[in-house]
Amino acid sequence: MLPKTKSKPKHTLSDLTALMYGPSKIGKSTWCSKADDALFLATEPGLNALEVFQTPITCWDDLLQACAEIAEGKHEFKTIVVDTVDNAYKMCSDYVCKKFKIEHESDLGYGKGYALINNEFQRVINKLAFLPYGLILISHSQERDIETRTGKHTRIVPTLPEKARKLVTGLVDLILFCDLDMKTGEDGKPVWQRVMRTKPSPNYDAGDRTGRLPEVIPLDFSSFVKAFNNTAAGAAASAARPKPEPTASAAAKPQQ
Repeated sequence: MLPKTKSKPKHTLSDLTALMYGPSKIGKSTWCSKADDALFLATEPGLNALEVFQTPITCWDDLLQACAEIAEGKHEFKTIVVDTVDNAYKMCSDYVCKKFKIEHESDLGYGKGYALINNEFQRVINKLAFLPYGLILISHSQERDIETRTGKHTRIVPTLPEKARKLVTGLVDLILFCDLDMKTGEDGKPVWQRVMRTKPSPNYDAGDRTGRLPEVIPLDFSSFVKAFNNTAAGAAASAARPKPEPTASAAAKPQQ
């Protein structure tokens, strides 16, 4: 049970977990469709313009069945995309309410219903994350007013309920915020570019545990892969570079 050796850092995208969120129709699903051998667990319509492998998920039982088949490993998929994780959470809520014959989470009292939903949601998402495949969870974005010691400000976050959002953001390796970046063109007019933000900010949720990504990347899968692999290759080359031998003068220097 206990390990004999240390685990190695993951060097491929298909080994990582990510939360990708942003405005509707900015290109999140299109981006994910470029991932290696992607399977979409489609909890909502919206993939009609894409040629992808997809399994329609209309209830929590559908998701449980899909997870079981994925875990068996009798397939060629390398990346699992839950599109969207917001709807998956809603299905989890409906499942728990039906199981306990209640109309709303609050009907069980003292936060018990919410706890049951969050526990079930965490159980299944953790199971997916532990499988030997990449996992991308897609969400939409919303603005929320945040109270801090220094005052009140607006922050952009995924549209998941707060406890589910904290669960997911704590789980994943990457939090990728899809946004529009405005630059001034040669004619002086504004030019809008779709981008992906990867580093933490007071203004939005983002994060990169790998440390390989620049702060802003064009919202293009090939650009993302290039940035990810370039940094990984540089780190590997640095680790493989032999350390210099001590010089004769250094070796002969007496210890103090």
